[in-house]
Formats: sequence, C-alpha cells, structure tokens
Amino acid sequence: MLSYVVRRALIGCVTLFLASFVVYGLVRAIPGDPTAFEAGGEGGARLSEEQLAELRKTYGLDRHWTVAYASWLGNLLTGDLGTSFRMRRPVATLILEAAGPTLLLSVTSLLLAYCISIPLGLHAAYRFGKADERLSAAVVYLLYSLPSYVVAIYLLLLFGVKLRWLPLSRMYGPNYDDLTTHQKLWDLAAHLVLPVTCYTYGAVAYYTRFLRANLSEVVRQDFIRTARAKGLGEGAILVRHALRSSLVPFVTMVGLSLPALFSGSVILERIFSWPGMGRLFFDAFLYRDYPLVMGLTLTFSLLVVAGTLIADVLCAAVDPRISYD
Repeated sequence: MLSYVVRRALIGCVTLFLASFVVYGLVRAIPGDPTAFEAGGEGGARLSEEQLAELRKTYGLDRHWTVAYASWLGNLLTGDLGTSFRMRRPVATLILEAAGPTLLLSVTSLLLAYCISIPLGLHAAYRFGKADERLSAAVVYLLYSLPSYVVAIYLLLLFGVKLRWLPLSRMYGPNYDDLTTHQKLWDLAAHLVLPVTCYTYGAVAYYTRFLRANLSEVVRQDFIRTARAKGLGEGAILVRHALRSSLVPFVTMVGLSLPALFSGSVILERIFSWPGMGRLFFDAFLYRDYPLVMGLTLTFSLLVVAGTLIADVLCAAVDPRISYD
C-alpha cells in the first residue's frame, strides 16, 4: 500500500503541473485585462497609457504567459501563491477565509444527505416493488431532476419574500456582532436553512438511487440466499450483510466528494450571497484576477487528486479482497 501511495503521489504531482500549465494558458487567453478593472473602467480611461503600462509591468502582464507561468511556479515552490490583483491580499489568506463558509455548507449538507439517504436506500431495498417504494422512487427521481438554482429562487420567493420566515442572503444578519452567543447560533442556523436545503435534496436523491441500485444487486447474490436459509430476518440481512457489501462503491463516492466539499457551488453561493469558495472563484474570473484563479484551480486540482487516492485507500480498508500490490 505504501508503494502504491507513493506512485500515486508522484503521478498526482505531474497531473497538478499539467493542469496548472493548461489553466494558466487558458486564463491568459480569456478576453479582458485586469488593468481595465484596476483603472476604474473597462477602457481604463482614468489612467494614462504610461500608467497602464506600468500597471501591466507590475502584474507581469507585459511578459509572455509561459514566462509568467514559470515565475508563478517558482513562487509556488517557495510556498507563495501570490497576491490578489483586485483585493491586494495574499491568495492563501483569501482561500482560507472562504473555505470555512463553504465547508460549513457542504459538510452539513453531506452529513444530512448520508443520514437521510442510507435509511431511504435500505427501505427501498426492503420494500422493493411495493407501492410505497415505487412512490418514493418517483419522488426521488423528481427531486433529482430539479435544478438547484431554480429551487433556490422559489424557496427565496416563498420563505424569504412572501412568508418572511427566513433571511434572503448572506451568512449573518446585519446586527450579528451585537447578539449573544445563543442568538448568534440561531441567526447562523436561520441563514443556513435555505442554502443547505438546496445543497442537500439533490444529493439525497442521488445517494438513495445509488444505494437502492447496489442493494438490489447484492440481495440477489448467493451469500444472501444462504443468510435467508439460516433463518435471518430480511432487515438483519439488509443491514448486516447487504449494506456492508454495498459500501465499496458508496465509500468511493465519499472520497470523490472531497473536492465538492471545498469547491462549493458557484451558482448557489451567488444566489445566496454566501462568502464561500464558489463565489470567490466566480469573482476571480469576473475580474481576471489571475493569481486568485490559479490559487483556487491548484486547490481544487489537489483536492481531486487527494480525493481519488483517499477513495482507493478506503476501498481497500472496506474490502480486504482489494489489493494494490
């Protein structure tokens, strides 16, 4: 296993290098110039040509993108992700600040999705073919087909505008600093309800379908027939035998969901004005903030590589038949 991890780590380093090289070339090829935003307008009318040229030199935009990439890579090897063009702050600091709100949303959503989808998947396998199971499957398909951004808008209109039960946007209320600890927790929970709901319902539908399909396949295997022949109840068979055998593909999804935990959702975070990674990524592309774009891209690529490695290791831990020799 150790040699396998080392090999995968080396392959991951090559993957990160190639991904960063390609993305850097692509973002530099995007129409638009960050100096235009810095100058105060799309045409940069507030600065003279000399000032714009100096600004471009400061940002390293006067050099070919391959030379600029080599400079960025050299700084990266020393642990420096650069400084944001627009916000004049270290990229690493901005990413760390945005990671907390995104993790709060995504981890809460993931835990809820697992807590809901596993019982639903077991129920679907236990009641397979019955009327209630067909009805729940239809509801799951309906939820899976609904775009989250559409649901988000309708939830905002209903609970935020019409009923006024929940806040419309942001992570905290305007008077958050003046609240007591208990009131702060309540305020945060109120702001979490709508975005977490939009994050969770699609995941619940997907995981339930996934687990139902795997359990339906496992219950047809010989060791399940043997368990039934020994007199075990259907519930015990599903929980103690079928569910464990279905954990290998399910655990793989847990590892592969690591990038999504940190990357967030660009659309949902924009709709709810949530100060997370998705919104930060959107703003970085909007303002052609190259250091921030590259810092976020590197972070997401690293999470993808780490997620696949963790998924492989977890599969070997769950199923002893899997070997990476």
